Amino acid sequence: MKIILTHEVSGLGGAGDVVDVKDGYARNYLVPRGFAIRWTKGGEKDVEQIRRARKIHEIATIEQANQIKGQLEAVKVRLSTRSGEAGRLFGSVTPADIASAIKTAGGPEVDKRRIELSAPIKSLGAHEASVRLHPEVAAKVNIEVVSA
Repeated sequence: MKIILTHEVSGLGGAGDVVDVKDGYARNYLVPRGFAIRWTKGGEKDVEQIRRARKIHEIATIEQANQIKGQLEAVKVRLSTRSGEAGRLFGSVTPADIASAIKTAGGPEVDKRRIELSAPIKSLGAHEASVRLHPEVAAKVNIEVVSA
């Protein structure tokens, strides 16, 4: 199935790219979550608009991405959340929570869709998240989750 990506998807492409994927992947994952729309002749007009919006939010150069990477890795992110006995959280820490914690800690503003977690954060303690700033640059952010 031919689709137009509306957001960056790891391993597939960036916003505004037209890609071919398996029908089930598009129908059950990408389209319902808003990561893509079906390709149509009329949809080709949307591609240019999506690409313009992508350029506004995109980090232009590797130097700029490395500068932001340095800022992110220098920030100590502390996230307080409710937890039960034995350090288990009620729910989990989401990329949106991490993005807001980075901003409140004095770091640069990060889009929540660029934050990748290797595993869900469901316990107190130190954790690590990756922030994809540029296709070639990713920053590691250390997160300390504490009980509220």
